[in-house]
Amino acid sequence: MAITLYDNDSGAAIGDISESDLEFLIDNLEEETSDDQDYYLRPETVAMLGERGGSEALMALLRTALGERAGVEIRWQKTD
Repeated sequence: MAITLYDNDSGAAIGDISESDLEFLIDNLEEETSDDQDYYLRPETVAMLGERGGSEALMALLRTALGERAGVEIRWQKTD
């Protein structure tokens, strides 16, 4: 099963992450509900995730998603 991150603004796929990367995001970011699948990222958030040990692959995807913007809302989706 693949887990894909998407940019909520454009709907574009950012890239695939591992199950452990997803667990890392869930453990380190705030979820509004138990079935929440989206997160708002700012540069400070991405830096914090890096300091907490996010994988290099995950951090590269998050930096790409953010680009030069002040913030971006991403979501994840599991696919078969």
